Amino acid sequence: MYKLLLRPLFFLFDPEKIHYFTFSLIKNSSKIPGFSAVFRSLYVVNDKRLERNLFGITFKNPVGLAAGFDKNAVLYNELANFGFGFIEIGTVTPKAQAGNPKKRLFRLKDDQGIINRMGFNNEGLEAAITQLKKNKGRLIIGGNIGKNTNTKPEDYTKDYLECFNALHPYVDYFVLNVSCPNVGSHAKLNDKEYLEELIGAVQKANQTFEKQKPILLKISPDLNNNQLDEIIDLVTVTKLDGVIASNTSTDRVGLKASEAQLEAIGNGGLSGQPVKNKSTQVIKYLTNKSNKAFPIIGVGGIHSAEDALEKIAAGADLVQVYTGFIYEGPSLVKAINKALLKTT
Repeated sequence: MYKLLLRPLFFLFDPEKIHYFTFSLIKNSSKIPGFSAVFRSLYVVNDKRLERNLFGITFKNPVGLAAGFDKNAVLYNELANFGFGFIEIGTVTPKAQAGNPKKRLFRLKDDQGIINRMGFNNEGLEAAITQLKKNKGRLIIGGNIGKNTNTKPEDYTKDYLECFNALHPYVDYFVLNVSCPNVGSHAKLNDKEYLEELIGAVQKANQTFEKQKPILLKISPDLNNNQLDEIIDLVTVTKLDGVIASNTSTDRVGLKASEAQLEAIGNGGLSGQPVKNKSTQVIKYLTNKSNKAFPIIGVGGIHSAEDALEKIAAGADLVQVYTGFIYEGPSLVKAINKALLKTT
């Protein structure tokens, strides 16, 4: 139904506008008595064999929704009805910010991809906490955190710590987003020495809480092998809990979209099918080179159950969807979980 009827209709309209329209549609339909139960009956797969235990957390199943979809934590309770094992909110920054100027979200239909330069648009830390207080406890929630665009380099760590400390009681794990290509002063966030400083500061803050939360690093799919070796060293030295591989890409090689189309779109992070292989190769390299020394959440170009199984075979412990969810619809989550049951 989604691919035959809803997607063709949705794709007639501006991607960002239809995103918020879809939010309203899901939110309002879920208020109708019985609709949430119908969604669960259609999409949720309950089976103990799907459970995954990772960094001290039990996930009902290994299929999550990546950060960027429910930035402000306004829809996670309703999205739980679509079969996800976990949902990552954010990226959350201390202060609300509008992000980059519109138009900033573009579909590449022939490539089954999306280019975005949203720029961490979100309603800020306090708004996210207000929403997270409504958590009905249906699934695991991750908190993806970042810095405000106008924050000075010397205050980057302060921004991350502010988000970490405030969100700590409300999320199950944290992701330090240091690899988004759509934020200003990106270079420092890729510096190994600074990352050691940042991770150390966040871990120190973590130790002040009675129950510590897992901390993961989200990395770019565009890293070369030397840079990936640095990530392995970084995780080893700092004792990070894991890595999310990967974020969006700035690479445009091999796209079906024309040069004119890409020039009209401009800069931004590419997601969806075009980054599938790059993401999988990053996962495979990290897994093999580190001898599976740390958990990996695989994300990037998962549009089918086969794509998810490929990520897991490469070394991913959990997977996340985003662009695939937009192109394939909620049946994708069920298809992945069903496929996983066939492998057990």
